[in-house]
Amino acid sequence: MTATTPQPTVRATRLAGYLFALGAGAVWGTTGPLSTALYRAGEAITGIGFWRLVVGLVGFIAYGLFRPQLFRIDRKAWLLVGLGGGTLVALFEVAYQFGIAGTGVAGAAALLYIAPVLVAILAKPILGEPLTALRVALALVVMAGAALTVQGGSHGAGSAAIPLPSLIEGVAGGLLAMLSYAGTTLLARYAVPRYGALQVLFLEIVGGVVVLGMVLPLAGHAPLAPHTAGAWTYILLLSLGSVLAANFLFFAALRRIDAAPTAVAATIEPVVGTLLALALFNQQLTPLGWLGLAMVVGGVATGYLQEGKPTV
Repeated sequence: MTATTPQPTVRATRLAGYLFALGAGAVWGTTGPLSTALYRAGEAITGIGFWRLVVGLVGFIAYGLFRPQLFRIDRKAWLLVGLGGGTLVALFEVAYQFGIAGTGVAGAAALLYIAPVLVAILAKPILGEPLTALRVALALVVMAGAALTVQGGSHGAGSAAIPLPSLIEGVAGGLLAMLSYAGTTLLARYAVPRYGALQVLFLEIVGGVVVLGMVLPLAGHAPLAPHTAGAWTYILLLSLGSVLAANFLFFAALRRIDAAPTAVAATIEPVVGTLLALALFNQQLTPLGWLGLAMVVGGVATGYLQEGKPTV
């Protein structure tokens, strides 16, 4: 009788998915502090997202030279993921930078994670995922925590060398980033099992670069290249971390668990971003802001425990 390796249990797979989502959120948490450092160095807000996508695209092209199957993509994928997903990515890259600059690291990340509410609600009609009372409750707790964090946090990126958006512009940017994040989460949940994580991320980056390369000059904000070697280093770190590593972790999560708990788990981002901002910059949280972050952490932890329960 031949011994066989037991297949991973459903519970272990779901817990692994949740851990991947937590890892993605933790890496995304570095976006705010690194972007704030770039603002302080005098880099234009609108160019940061463009250049970090370009660096990621260069890496994918280099990879594709050795793995040409990366470029074998059908027309439907180009339209759905390249055009649709690329537009969402382009919106996110600009809007989130405005959110960080206008509301501070904690505020922008917290606004972003209103998205689990939308994902939990839209995942049912779009993806057929169950809309349980617990998922809705966790999403609402996270949303309330996000609001408290914005209200109790420092606003703006601090003493920057360039004019920064106002609080209202920052909130608008954070909300637009939230909408694009919710959209890309739902799209990835549909597309990754069909086309693979590598091709989905490649298409989104290509689409994002093309859209930003066309729209930014027309809007009078041509993406100027970073001015110093230090700024390029920050761009490289943003690309390797929040564009590549975090997305691969996020897609790994979406292959294992539904979109709604994945979005909730990734809400660890504002916690990581806030702690880094407190350590590196003069950004503070009031007791109300800390309460909001505690609600985010509580929602994430409860979701983790729920995903670990065996299905009946």
